[in-house]
Amino acid sequence: MDSAWHLAIDSAIVLILILGIWRFHALETARSGNFAAAFALLCALGAVFYGNPVREPATVVLALLAGGAVGCLVALRVNMIQVPAMVAFQHGAGGIAAFLTSFVELTRERSELLAVGQLSGVLGIVIGAATFSGSMVASAKLAGVLRQTPLILPRHNWLLAGALAGIGILGALAAFAAGPLLLYASLALILLAVALGAVFALRIGGADMPVLISFLNATAGLAAAFCGIIIENRLLIACGATVAASGSVLTHVMCQAMNRSLLKVLVGAGLKPAAAAPQIGEGAAAPRPSFVAAEPGESQGQAPLARAVAGLRSAGTVIIIPGYGMALAHAQFEVVKLAERLKELGKEVRFAIHPIAGRMPGHMHVLLAEAEADADMLFDLREINADFPRTDLALIVGACDVVNPAAIDVKGTPISGMPVLAAHEAKQIVVCNMDERPGYSGVENPLYASPKAILMFGDAKVTVGQLRQALG
Repeated sequence: MDSAWHLAIDSAIVLILILGIWRFHALETARSGNFAAAFALLCALGAVFYGNPVREPATVVLALLAGGAVGCLVALRVNMIQVPAMVAFQHGAGGIAAFLTSFVELTRERSELLAVGQLSGVLGIVIGAATFSGSMVASAKLAGVLRQTPLILPRHNWLLAGALAGIGILGALAAFAAGPLLLYASLALILLAVALGAVFALRIGGADMPVLISFLNATAGLAAAFCGIIIENRLLIACGATVAASGSVLTHVMCQAMNRSLLKVLVGAGLKPAAAAPQIGEGAAAPRPSFVAAEPGESQGQAPLARAVAGLRSAGTVIIIPGYGMALAHAQFEVVKLAERLKELGKEVRFAIHPIAGRMPGHMHVLLAEAEADADMLFDLREINADFPRTDLALIVGACDVVNPAAIDVKGTPISGMPVLAAHEAKQIVVCNMDERPGYSGVENPLYASPKAILMFGDAKVTVGQLRQALG
Protein backbone atom coordinates (compact mmCIF):
# COMPACT_ATOMS: atom_id res chain seq x y z
CA MET A 1 0.00 0.00 0.00
CA ASP A 2 1.28 3.48 -0.87
CA SER A 3 2.54 5.26 2.27
CA ALA A 4 0.46 8.41 1.59
CA TRP A 5 -2.74 6.39 1.22
CA HIS A 6 -1.80 4.34 4.26
CA LEU A 7 -1.38 7.50 6.32
CA ALA A 8 -4.68 8.90 5.05
CA ILE A 9 -6.54 5.70 5.94
CA ASP A 10 -4.96 5.60 9.40
CA SER A 11 -5.87 9.23 10.03
CA ALA A 12 -9.48 8.62 8.95
CA ILE A 13 -9.77 5.63 11.30
CA VAL A 14 -8.41 7.65 14.23
CA LEU A 15 -10.83 10.50 13.48
CA ILE A 16 -13.78 8.08 13.42
CA LEU A 17 -12.64 6.67 16.77
CA ILE A 18 -12.36 10.14 18.31
CA LEU A 19 -15.78 11.06 16.90
CA GLY A 20 -17.26 7.94 18.48
CA ILE A 21 -15.70 8.74 21.87
CA TRP A 22 -16.93 12.33 21.63
CA ARG A 23 -20.50 11.12 21.13
CA PHE A 24 -20.36 9.37 24.50
CA HIS A 25 -20.97 12.74 26.16
CA ALA A 26 -24.77 12.45 25.87
CA LEU A 27 -27.12 9.50 26.37
CA GLU A 28 -29.00 10.11 23.15
CA THR A 29 -25.79 9.88 21.06
CA ALA A 30 -23.84 7.34 23.12
CA ARG A 31 -25.17 4.29 21.28
CA SER A 32 -24.21 5.65 17.86
CA GLY A 33 -20.87 6.67 19.32
CA ASN A 34 -20.29 3.11 20.45
CA PHE A 35 -21.05 1.81 16.95
CA ALA A 36 -18.72 4.42 15.45
CA ALA A 37 -15.86 3.43 17.76
CA ALA A 38 -16.45 -0.27 17.03
CA PHE A 39 -16.49 0.46 13.29
CA ALA A 40 -13.19 2.34 13.62
CA LEU A 41 -11.57 -0.60 15.39
CA LEU A 42 -12.92 -3.01 12.75
CA CYS A 43 -11.41 -0.81 10.03
CA ALA A 44 -8.13 -0.74 11.96
CA LEU A 45 -8.10 -4.53 12.03
CA GLY A 46 -8.65 -4.63 8.27
CA ALA A 47 -5.91 -2.04 7.67
CA VAL A 48 -3.42 -4.05 9.73
CA PHE A 49 -4.15 -7.26 7.81
CA TYR A 50 -4.06 -5.51 4.45
CA GLY A 51 -0.77 -3.74 5.07
CA ASN A 52 1.12 -6.59 6.76
CA PRO A 53 1.75 -10.19 5.71
CA VAL A 54 0.17 -12.84 7.97
CA ARG A 55 2.56 -15.73 8.60
CA GLU A 56 0.04 -18.06 10.26
CA PRO A 57 -3.40 -17.12 8.85
CA ALA A 58 -5.11 -20.22 10.27
CA THR A 59 -3.90 -19.41 13.78
CA VAL A 60 -5.00 -15.78 13.45
CA VAL A 61 -8.47 -16.72 12.15
CA LEU A 62 -8.99 -19.32 14.91
CA ALA A 63 -7.89 -16.82 17.57
CA LEU A 64 -10.26 -14.17 16.21
CA LEU A 65 -13.18 -16.60 16.09
CA ALA A 66 -12.51 -17.93 19.58
CA GLY A 67 -12.09 -14.47 21.10
CA GLY A 68 -15.13 -13.11 19.27
CA ALA A 69 -17.31 -16.02 20.37
CA VAL A 70 -16.28 -15.67 24.01
CA GLY A 71 -16.81 -11.92 23.88
CA CYS A 72 -20.29 -12.23 22.42
CA LEU A 73 -21.26 -14.90 24.95
CA VAL A 74 -20.07 -12.78 27.88
CA ALA A 75 -21.77 -9.66 26.55
CA LEU A 76 -25.08 -11.47 26.19
CA ARG A 77 -24.95 -12.95 29.68
CA VAL A 78 -23.68 -10.00 31.70
CA ASN A 79 -26.32 -7.93 33.46
CA MET A 80 -26.05 -4.32 34.60
CA ILE A 81 -24.75 -5.25 38.04
CA GLN A 82 -21.88 -7.19 36.48
CA VAL A 83 -20.93 -4.49 33.95
CA PRO A 84 -18.36 -2.74 36.22
CA ALA A 85 -16.60 -6.04 36.90
CA MET A 86 -16.65 -6.85 33.17
CA VAL A 87 -15.20 -3.43 32.30
CA ALA A 88 -12.36 -3.97 34.79
CA PHE A 89 -11.77 -7.45 33.35
CA GLN A 90 -11.59 -6.00 29.82
CA HIS A 91 -8.95 -3.51 30.96
CA GLY A 92 -6.99 -6.45 32.30
CA ALA A 93 -7.35 -8.27 28.98
CA GLY A 94 -5.92 -5.22 27.21
CA GLY A 95 -3.04 -5.14 29.67
CA ILE A 96 -2.12 -8.80 29.19
CA ALA A 97 -2.27 -8.44 25.39
CA ALA A 98 0.07 -5.45 25.59
CA PHE A 99 2.65 -7.00 27.88
CA LEU A 100 2.71 -10.34 26.03
CA THR A 101 3.23 -8.59 22.69
CA SER A 102 5.94 -6.38 24.19
CA PHE A 103 7.61 -9.42 25.75
CA VAL A 104 7.68 -11.36 22.47
CA GLU A 105 9.02 -8.41 20.48
CA LEU A 106 11.60 -7.47 23.09
CA THR A 107 13.03 -10.98 23.48
CA ARG A 108 13.13 -12.18 19.87
CA GLU A 109 15.59 -10.20 17.71
CA ARG A 110 17.18 -7.30 19.57
CA SER A 111 19.29 -6.13 16.60
CA GLU A 112 16.14 -4.95 14.80
CA LEU A 113 15.00 -2.70 17.66
CA LEU A 114 16.06 0.90 18.09
CA ALA A 115 16.63 2.33 21.55
CA VAL A 116 13.12 3.82 21.61
CA GLY A 117 11.70 0.41 20.74
CA GLN A 118 13.62 -1.28 23.54
CA LEU A 119 12.48 1.32 26.06
CA SER A 120 8.89 1.06 24.83
CA GLY A 121 9.04 -2.72 25.14
CA VAL A 122 10.10 -2.49 28.77
CA LEU A 123 7.42 0.09 29.54
CA GLY A 124 4.82 -1.98 27.69
CA ILE A 125 5.70 -5.00 29.83
CA VAL A 126 5.61 -3.08 33.12
CA ILE A 127 2.46 -1.04 32.50
CA GLY A 128 0.64 -3.90 30.78
CA ALA A 129 1.43 -6.46 33.50
CA ALA A 130 0.56 -4.05 36.32
CA THR A 131 -2.68 -3.10 34.52
CA PHE A 132 -3.54 -6.78 34.10
CA SER A 133 -3.17 -7.71 37.78
CA GLY A 134 -4.67 -4.46 39.05
CA SER A 135 -7.67 -4.94 36.80
CA MET A 136 -8.14 -8.53 37.90
CA VAL A 137 -8.15 -7.41 41.54
CA ALA A 138 -10.60 -4.60 40.71
CA SER A 139 -12.83 -7.02 38.82
CA ALA A 140 -12.77 -9.48 41.73
CA LYS A 141 -13.70 -6.68 44.15
CA LEU A 142 -16.56 -5.51 41.96
CA ALA A 143 -17.80 -9.08 41.49
CA GLY A 144 -17.74 -9.68 45.24
CA VAL A 145 -15.04 -12.36 45.03
CA LEU A 146 -12.67 -10.21 47.10
CA ARG A 147 -13.54 -7.89 49.97
CA GLN A 148 -14.79 -4.71 48.37
CA THR A 149 -13.49 -2.35 51.05
CA PRO A 150 -9.83 -1.21 50.96
CA LEU A 151 -7.39 -3.89 52.11
CA ILE A 152 -4.26 -2.48 53.72
CA LEU A 153 -1.41 -4.97 54.01
CA PRO A 154 1.31 -4.74 56.66
CA ARG A 155 3.96 -2.21 55.50
CA HIS A 156 1.88 -1.59 52.38
CA ASN A 157 3.85 1.44 51.21
CA TRP A 158 7.14 -0.40 51.71
CA LEU A 159 5.87 -3.23 49.54
CA LEU A 160 4.95 -0.78 46.78
CA ALA A 161 8.27 1.06 47.08
CA GLY A 162 10.21 -2.21 46.97
CA ALA A 163 8.32 -3.38 43.89
CA LEU A 164 8.97 -0.07 42.13
CA ALA A 165 12.68 -0.22 42.97
CA GLY A 166 12.93 -3.79 41.72
CA ILE A 167 11.10 -2.87 38.53
CA GLY A 168 13.53 -0.01 37.93
CA ILE A 169 16.54 -2.34 38.28
CA LEU A 170 15.08 -5.14 36.19
CA GLY A 171 13.82 -2.68 33.59
CA ALA A 172 17.28 -1.22 33.11
CA LEU A 173 18.71 -4.72 32.86
CA ALA A 174 16.09 -5.79 30.30
CA ALA A 175 16.72 -2.68 28.21
CA PHE A 176 20.42 -3.48 27.75
CA ALA A 177 20.73 -7.24 28.23
CA ALA A 178 20.67 -9.90 25.53
CA GLY A 179 20.29 -13.65 25.23
CA PRO A 180 19.17 -15.75 28.21
CA LEU A 181 19.78 -12.85 30.63
CA LEU A 182 17.23 -10.75 28.72
CA LEU A 183 14.67 -13.56 28.87
CA TYR A 184 15.06 -14.09 32.61
CA ALA A 185 15.08 -10.36 33.34
CA SER A 186 11.90 -9.88 31.31
CA LEU A 187 10.13 -12.75 33.07
CA ALA A 188 11.15 -11.41 36.47
CA LEU A 189 9.98 -7.96 35.38
CA ILE A 190 6.56 -9.36 34.48
CA LEU A 191 6.20 -11.11 37.84
CA LEU A 192 7.23 -8.01 39.80
CA ALA A 193 4.91 -5.76 37.76
CA VAL A 194 2.02 -8.19 38.34
CA ALA A 195 2.73 -8.05 42.08
CA LEU A 196 2.87 -4.24 41.96
CA GLY A 197 -0.52 -3.97 40.23
CA ALA A 198 -2.18 -6.38 42.67
CA VAL A 199 -0.79 -4.72 45.81
CA PHE A 200 -1.68 -1.31 44.40
CA ALA A 201 -5.31 -2.23 43.64
CA LEU A 202 -5.95 -4.04 46.93
CA ARG A 203 -5.78 -0.77 48.86
CA ILE A 204 -8.42 0.94 46.73
CA GLY A 205 -12.10 0.25 47.27
CA GLY A 206 -15.47 1.72 48.12
CA ALA A 207 -16.04 5.20 46.77
CA ASP A 208 -12.61 5.18 45.09
CA MET A 209 -13.52 2.32 42.73
CA PRO A 210 -14.72 4.58 39.87
CA VAL A 211 -11.35 6.37 40.07
CA LEU A 212 -9.52 3.05 39.91
CA ILE A 213 -11.56 1.91 36.91
CA SER A 214 -10.90 5.10 34.95
CA PHE A 215 -7.22 5.03 35.93
CA LEU A 216 -6.85 1.44 34.70
CA ASN A 217 -8.57 2.49 31.49
CA ALA A 218 -5.84 5.09 31.01
CA THR A 219 -2.99 2.68 31.80
CA ALA A 220 -4.40 0.02 29.45
CA GLY A 221 -4.37 2.61 26.65
CA LEU A 222 -0.84 3.68 27.57
CA ALA A 223 0.39 0.08 27.51
CA ALA A 224 -1.20 -0.36 24.07
CA ALA A 225 0.52 2.81 22.82
CA PHE A 226 3.95 1.57 23.95
CA CYS A 227 3.14 -1.79 22.37
CA GLY A 228 2.41 0.08 19.14
CA ILE A 229 5.81 1.75 19.27
CA ILE A 230 7.72 -1.50 19.57
CA ILE A 231 5.82 -3.13 16.66
CA GLU A 232 5.90 0.17 14.69
CA ASN A 233 2.15 0.43 14.17
CA ARG A 234 0.95 4.02 14.23
CA LEU A 235 -2.74 3.02 14.45
CA LEU A 236 -2.11 1.19 17.71
CA ILE A 237 -0.05 4.11 18.98
CA ALA A 238 -2.79 6.64 18.13
CA CYS A 239 -5.69 4.54 19.44
CA GLY A 240 -3.82 3.64 22.61
CA ALA A 241 -2.88 7.26 23.23
CA THR A 242 -6.49 8.34 22.64
CA VAL A 243 -7.75 5.84 25.21
CA ALA A 244 -5.01 6.88 27.65
CA ALA A 245 -5.92 10.56 27.26
CA SER A 246 -9.67 10.02 27.65
CA GLY A 247 -9.10 7.76 30.66
CA SER A 248 -6.84 10.38 32.25
CA VAL A 249 -9.46 13.11 31.78
CA LEU A 250 -12.12 10.84 33.27
CA THR A 251 -9.86 10.04 36.23
CA HIS A 252 -9.44 13.77 36.86
CA VAL A 253 -13.22 14.28 36.73
CA MET A 254 -13.78 11.43 39.21
CA CYS A 255 -11.22 12.90 41.62
CA GLN A 256 -12.88 16.29 41.38
CA ALA A 257 -16.22 14.67 42.20
CA MET A 258 -14.69 13.28 45.40
CA ASN A 259 -12.75 16.46 46.21
CA ARG A 260 -9.61 14.36 46.49
CA SER A 261 -6.31 14.48 44.66
CA LEU A 262 -5.32 11.55 42.48
CA LEU A 263 -2.18 11.10 44.60
CA LYS A 264 -4.25 10.61 47.76
CA VAL A 265 -6.41 8.03 46.04
CA LEU A 266 -3.48 6.10 44.60
CA VAL A 267 -1.18 6.11 47.63
CA GLY A 268 -3.98 5.89 50.18
CA ALA A 269 -3.00 9.08 51.98
CA GLY A 270 -5.04 9.42 55.13
CA LEU A 271 -6.72 6.05 54.53
CA LYS A 272 -7.66 3.98 57.54
CA PRO A 273 -8.95 0.42 57.73
CA ALA A 274 -12.73 0.25 57.52
CA ALA A 275 -13.03 -1.00 61.09
CA ALA A 276 -11.16 2.03 62.40
CA ALA A 277 -13.11 4.58 60.41
CA PRO A 278 -14.88 7.08 62.66
CA GLN A 279 -18.58 6.38 62.87
CA ILE A 280 -21.09 9.14 63.36
CA GLY A 281 -22.93 8.85 66.63
CA GLU A 282 -20.27 6.76 68.42
CA GLY A 283 -19.31 9.62 70.69
CA ALA A 284 -20.89 12.75 72.04
CA ALA A 285 -18.25 14.89 70.40
CA ALA A 286 -19.18 13.77 66.90
CA PRO A 287 -21.30 16.55 65.41
CA ARG A 288 -24.48 15.72 63.54
CA PRO A 289 -25.84 17.76 60.65
CA SER A 290 -28.56 20.15 61.65
CA PHE A 291 -31.96 19.30 60.19
CA VAL A 292 -35.08 21.38 59.92
CA ALA A 293 -37.73 19.56 61.91
CA ALA A 294 -40.81 18.51 60.01
CA GLU A 295 -44.08 20.05 61.04
CA PRO A 296 -46.10 17.67 63.21
CA GLY A 297 -49.31 16.31 61.79
CA GLU A 298 -51.47 13.28 61.45
CA SER A 299 -49.16 11.83 58.80
CA GLN A 300 -46.46 11.19 61.40
CA GLY A 301 -48.55 8.33 62.83
CA GLN A 302 -49.19 6.67 59.49
CA ALA A 303 -47.31 3.74 57.98
CA PRO A 304 -44.21 4.68 55.92
CA LEU A 305 -45.89 3.70 52.63
CA ALA A 306 -48.93 5.87 53.30
CA ARG A 307 -46.75 8.81 54.35
CA ALA A 308 -44.52 8.42 51.30
CA VAL A 309 -47.50 8.27 48.93
CA ALA A 310 -49.04 11.31 50.58
CA GLY A 311 -45.76 13.15 50.21
CA LEU A 312 -45.48 12.28 46.53
CA ARG A 313 -49.08 13.32 45.87
CA SER A 314 -48.63 16.69 47.54
CA ALA A 315 -45.19 17.40 46.07
CA GLY A 316 -44.86 19.68 43.08
CA THR A 317 -41.18 19.00 42.55
CA VAL A 318 -39.46 15.63 43.02
CA ILE A 319 -35.78 14.73 42.68
CA ILE A 320 -34.90 11.04 42.43
CA ILE A 321 -31.41 9.99 43.58
CA PRO A 322 -30.31 6.53 42.36
CA GLY A 323 -27.39 4.58 43.80
CA TYR A 324 -25.69 1.21 43.61
CA GLY A 325 -28.52 -0.38 45.59
CA MET A 326 -30.79 0.34 42.65
CA ALA A 327 -28.51 -1.76 40.48
CA LEU A 328 -28.40 -4.59 43.02
CA ALA A 329 -32.19 -4.66 43.22
CA HIS A 330 -32.67 -4.36 39.44
CA ALA A 331 -35.02 -1.51 40.34
CA GLN A 332 -34.17 0.88 37.49
CA PHE A 333 -37.26 -0.11 35.47
CA GLU A 334 -39.61 0.46 38.42
CA VAL A 335 -37.89 3.77 39.18
CA VAL A 336 -38.35 5.04 35.63
CA LYS A 337 -41.99 3.90 35.61
CA LEU A 338 -42.55 5.77 38.88
CA ALA A 339 -40.93 8.89 37.43
CA GLU A 340 -43.20 8.69 34.36
CA ARG A 341 -46.27 8.24 36.57
CA LEU A 342 -45.32 11.30 38.64
CA LYS A 343 -44.93 13.32 35.45
CA GLU A 344 -48.40 12.20 34.37
CA LEU A 345 -49.67 13.59 37.67
CA GLY A 346 -48.21 16.97 36.81
CA LYS A 347 -45.06 16.79 38.95
CA GLU A 348 -41.68 18.18 37.95
CA VAL A 349 -39.42 15.12 38.15
CA ARG A 350 -35.67 15.03 37.76
CA PHE A 351 -32.87 12.55 38.48
CA ALA A 352 -29.81 13.70 40.43
CA ILE A 353 -26.74 11.65 39.47
CA HIS A 354 -23.63 11.73 41.64
CA PRO A 355 -20.46 11.20 39.55
CA ILE A 356 -19.27 8.29 41.71
CA ALA A 357 -22.66 6.64 42.26
CA GLY A 358 -22.27 2.98 41.40
CA ARG A 359 -19.04 1.14 40.77
CA MET A 360 -17.81 2.70 37.56
CA PRO A 361 -18.01 6.12 35.87
CA GLY A 362 -21.47 6.62 34.37
CA HIS A 363 -22.94 3.51 36.01
CA MET A 364 -26.25 5.20 36.89
CA HIS A 365 -26.55 6.71 33.42
CA VAL A 366 -26.14 3.24 31.90
CA LEU A 367 -28.78 1.75 34.20
CA LEU A 368 -31.31 4.51 33.52
CA ALA A 369 -30.61 4.38 29.79
CA GLU A 370 -31.34 0.64 29.89
CA ALA A 371 -34.73 1.49 31.41
CA GLU A 372 -35.22 4.12 28.67
CA ALA A 373 -35.31 7.11 30.99
CA ASP A 374 -35.70 10.49 29.31
CA ALA A 375 -32.17 11.90 29.03
CA ASP A 376 -33.52 15.42 29.66
CA MET A 377 -34.45 14.33 33.20
CA LEU A 378 -30.87 13.44 34.19
CA PHE A 379 -28.77 16.07 35.97
CA ASP A 380 -25.31 15.91 37.50
CA LEU A 381 -24.47 17.08 41.01
CA ARG A 382 -23.24 20.53 39.99
CA GLU A 383 -26.33 21.18 37.89
CA ILE A 384 -28.95 20.27 40.47
CA ASN A 385 -27.51 20.51 43.99
CA ALA A 386 -28.56 24.13 44.51
CA ASP A 387 -32.21 23.17 43.81
CA PHE A 388 -32.71 20.84 46.78
CA PRO A 389 -33.83 23.55 49.26
CA ARG A 390 -36.65 24.40 46.82
CA THR A 391 -37.57 20.75 46.22
CA ASP A 392 -40.69 19.34 47.84
CA LEU A 393 -39.49 15.73 47.99
CA ALA A 394 -36.23 13.86 47.45
CA LEU A 395 -36.59 10.15 46.68
CA ILE A 396 -33.44 8.13 47.46
CA VAL A 397 -33.21 4.71 45.81
CA GLY A 398 -30.29 2.56 46.92
CA ALA A 399 -27.92 5.45 47.67
CA CYS A 400 -26.09 6.11 50.94
CA ASP A 401 -22.59 7.63 50.79
CA VAL A 402 -23.45 10.06 48.00
CA VAL A 403 -26.27 11.59 50.10
CA ASN A 404 -24.53 11.34 53.49
CA PRO A 405 -24.43 14.81 55.11
CA ALA A 406 -21.66 13.56 57.40
CA ALA A 407 -19.30 14.31 54.50
CA ILE A 408 -20.03 17.99 55.14
CA ASP A 409 -20.25 18.19 58.93
CA VAL A 410 -18.01 15.44 60.31
CA LYS A 411 -14.23 15.41 59.97
CA GLY A 412 -11.94 12.41 59.88
CA THR A 413 -14.16 10.02 57.95
CA PRO A 414 -13.35 8.40 54.58
CA ILE A 415 -15.92 10.69 52.89
CA SER A 416 -15.15 13.95 54.72
CA GLY A 417 -14.97 16.80 52.23
CA MET A 418 -16.54 14.77 49.42
CA PRO A 419 -19.30 16.72 47.63
CA VAL A 420 -22.63 14.98 48.22
CA LEU A 421 -26.12 15.45 46.84
CA ALA A 422 -27.93 17.74 49.29
CA ALA A 423 -31.01 15.53 49.74
CA HIS A 424 -31.11 16.55 53.43
CA GLU A 425 -32.07 20.08 52.31
CA ALA A 426 -35.27 18.95 50.58
CA LYS A 427 -38.56 19.61 52.38
CA GLN A 428 -39.28 15.88 52.63
CA ILE A 429 -37.18 12.76 52.04
CA VAL A 430 -38.25 9.23 51.11
CA VAL A 431 -35.54 6.56 51.49
CA CYS A 432 -35.92 3.27 49.57
CA ASN A 433 -32.74 1.51 50.73
CA MET A 434 -32.28 -2.09 51.82
CA ASP A 435 -31.55 -1.08 55.43
CA GLU A 436 -29.94 1.65 57.51
CA ARG A 437 -26.47 0.14 57.49
CA PRO A 438 -23.62 2.41 56.31
CA GLY A 439 -22.46 2.40 52.71
CA TYR A 440 -19.05 1.28 51.48
CA SER A 441 -17.35 4.08 53.39
CA GLY A 442 -18.47 2.56 56.71
CA VAL A 443 -19.81 5.93 57.86
CA GLU A 444 -23.27 6.02 59.39
CA ASN A 445 -25.78 8.23 57.60
CA PRO A 446 -27.53 10.67 59.98
CA LEU A 447 -30.02 11.41 57.22
CA TYR A 448 -32.01 8.41 58.45
CA ALA A 449 -32.57 10.18 61.79
CA SER A 450 -34.00 13.29 60.19
CA PRO A 451 -37.64 14.00 61.12
CA LYS A 452 -38.18 14.80 57.43
CA ALA A 453 -37.17 11.28 56.37
CA ILE A 454 -39.67 8.51 55.58
CA LEU A 455 -37.82 5.19 55.72
CA MET A 456 -39.05 2.39 53.44
CA PHE A 457 -36.35 -0.20 54.04
CA GLY A 458 -36.34 -3.35 51.96
CA ASP A 459 -35.80 -4.45 48.37
CA ALA A 460 -35.86 -1.24 46.32
CA LYS A 461 -37.62 -2.92 43.42
CA VAL A 462 -40.45 -3.90 45.76
CA THR A 463 -40.73 -0.62 47.66
CA VAL A 464 -40.58 1.56 44.55
CA GLY A 465 -43.16 -0.73 42.93
CA GLN A 466 -45.43 -0.27 45.94
CA LEU A 467 -45.15 3.51 45.60
CA ARG A 468 -46.03 3.35 41.91
CA GLN A 469 -49.01 1.06 42.47
CA ALA A 470 -50.32 3.19 45.33
CA LEU A 471 -50.25 6.28 43.11
CA GLY A 472 -52.63 4.52 40.73
